[in-house]
Amino acid sequence: MRVFYLFFLVLISFQSCSTSSNDDMIVKEEKEMEMKEEMQMEEDMSNSNLLSGDFISGAHTTSGKASVNEDNTTLSFLNFKTDEGPLLEIYLATDTSAKEYITLGAIKGVNGNYEYDLPENIDLVKYNHVLVWCVTFSVNFGHAVLK
Repeated sequence: MRVFYLFFLVLISFQSCSTSSNDDMIVKEEKEMEMKEEMQMEEDMSNSNLLSGDFISGAHTTSGKASVNEDNTTLSFLNFKTDEGPLLEIYLATDTSAKEYITLGAIKGVNGNYEYDLPENIDLVKYNHVLVWCVTFSVNFGHAVLK
């Protein structure tokens, strides 16, 4: 009987160890996938044919990189970071004061990588400023100039 209990305890020990290492492997694989996606996004943004620019702080600390894909259909933010605020939107504008702009809608997040759909046939030479705009207070949190 003692042998049976001992065998049972050893079996449970091995099972609990293998479950833990399986969980660790899953977490490791997820992190590797995230890193590969980020590296691919960085590679896409480094293509010299793309319009891109670094974020510059305005009323709030803002950083990261904005880039437009080759088809001019998607605006991507890489390593983007800004402060929380009331009613923040992403604008494509002609200048940093949003005298003339097109809204891309509400901000998707204040820390990370994000993508926004661009309107068809947008003139990115004219609307070359990407603004993080606080609608409530008419304040530019930060901007990037697409070149």
